[in-house]
Amino acid sequence: MTRLTLLQTLGAIVAALGPVLAALGVMLAAVVLLRRRLGLLGHVTGNPVGMVGLVLVLFWGLVGLLAPWLSLQDPLLQVTQMKNALPGSRLVLPDGTAITYLLGGDVLGRDVFARALAGAGEVLAIAPPAAALAYMLGIALGLPAGYFGGAFDTAVGFVANALLSFPVILLFFLLVSPEVRESTIPAGMAAVLFVLPCLFLLAAINARLFVAPARRNLVLGLFLVIAAWLVAGVVFDADPLGVVSLDPNILNVFVAVAFINAPTVFRIVRGAAMDLRSRDYVQAALTRGEGPWYIMCWEILPNARGALVVDFCLRLGYTTILLGALGFFGLAVSPESPDWGSTISEGRKLMAIFPHIAVVPALCLVSFVLGLNLLANALREESLRD
Repeated sequence: MTRLTLLQTLGAIVAALGPVLAALGVMLAAVVLLRRRLGLLGHVTGNPVGMVGLVLVLFWGLVGLLAPWLSLQDPLLQVTQMKNALPGSRLVLPDGTAITYLLGGDVLGRDVFARALAGAGEVLAIAPPAAALAYMLGIALGLPAGYFGGAFDTAVGFVANALLSFPVILLFFLLVSPEVRESTIPAGMAAVLFVLPCLFLLAAINARLFVAPARRNLVLGLFLVIAAWLVAGVVFDADPLGVVSLDPNILNVFVAVAFINAPTVFRIVRGAAMDLRSRDYVQAALTRGEGPWYIMCWEILPNARGALVVDFCLRLGYTTILLGALGFFGLAVSPESPDWGSTISEGRKLMAIFPHIAVVPALCLVSFVLGLNLLANALREESLRD
């Protein structure tokens, strides 16, 4: 076994990340050139802190998307001779194949660098969709609660406050525990959490296309078919075409994240609806004879997007930390999952001798969450200026 020099290791890392860096440069150039058309995001280009956050978020997003096509080792491949190998270690197998672990090997002889990049794919596959589901649920309940008020607002607000009073980490671990996971509770909760946003979208589409009945009926029919197909496959694993399916463990994580984050989103959306329902454009819509669902979905919600985008960035970082904690405590999606939390947990036992095993995924997790927080802060500053 030989070792690369520091410069050779850095050069190999840059070469391995070449497609990511090239795509990142193209995207940043597009953001700068189209900043006038990108609204709030375009304004971030004038904020140095926001640009740092945007670069970090785009980098890890591209890594998560392109990781399977990068010239890396298999993140699950175990090479006995490379157990706890130091960064830059290179091994030539008897058949002449050369294996290089740019950031070293872990306790099972797997490539730390490849697993760190594959962990970004795990985060990208779970955190954004789970956070988006929580937002859909919070919006579906928060808009009518803030606009109509009354008994519905009181009832949903009481449930949200009750959930917020429960320790978040404890509730999260309870929902993903093996006992709950093996019961019918996750499937029932998932059905409710998926169906409510679908009903809200139905109401939004109906309100938007109400004056065009033929087009409205066609769009609503297509939406119902697609929604029923997705819910059947994702929630009940009963897709008749056999195309849509979701691992029960991942579904449980989705349910837990949405269930925990939805109450906070509900309060934000409810407050925005209560504040905006008295604005002039809402009164103008009422004068035109628009219905309440049109006003909520197409007048109030678009004007609350600034605060919601900022909070979504923060909540995405919070969700990433929750997923990391889940993997750290051994509740990951699969035992060999390369997610950052599991990798940190595996490497912490040898921190004093081989710190690179845990430090690399920890830095990945920190940099991604830091990027989201910096981007959210910049977006908040720009939204306040507007």
